[in-house]
Amino acid sequence: MKESIVIREPQLEDAESIVSFYNFVGGETTFLSFEKDEYPLNVEEQREAISSINNHPACIMLLAMDGGEIAGIGTIHSGNKIKSRHQGELGIVVAKKYHGLGIGKELMNNLIEFCRNNGVTTRIQLDTRCDNEVAVRLYEKLGFEIEGRLPNTTLIDGTYYDLYVMGLML
Repeated sequence: MKESIVIREPQLEDAESIVSFYNFVGGETTFLSFEKDEYPLNVEEQREAISSINNHPACIMLLAMDGGEIAGIGTIHSGNKIKSRHQGELGIVVAKKYHGLGIGKELMNNLIEFCRNNGVTTRIQLDTRCDNEVAVRLYEKLGFEIEGRLPNTTLIDGTYYDLYVMGLML
């Protein structure tokens, strides 16, 4: 990973940059679940989400920063329900210009370590398109297993794509 990349948790003042980052990267690839300018939160809602995440023992957001620029974001979201709070849902995205530098792997390692140490999470789950071979290989290298396949889950320009559900027991 580039030496200039710093991984840290977001502060409230990062909200605008986070919203802009997600709206931008949505247009860089079809592998994300959203398109350009389709991120569902506005800046104020993102501030509230940061506060909520920072105050939840089993949730985290990590920013991979290159100076003042966001290179990637990784998240673990867990609920509060007794029967499912042990499971964290992982999300990760790295801006295209930072692909191949190990940022995704570093974010993933940090997220997994957070889950191992938070006293709540015992399972991590993620969804990824089956044809996203680079991501699938990374997840498998980190110990995730394909647990299921959801056919025809994503529709892009008239073509259907399947998703893998992948999980990691800690």
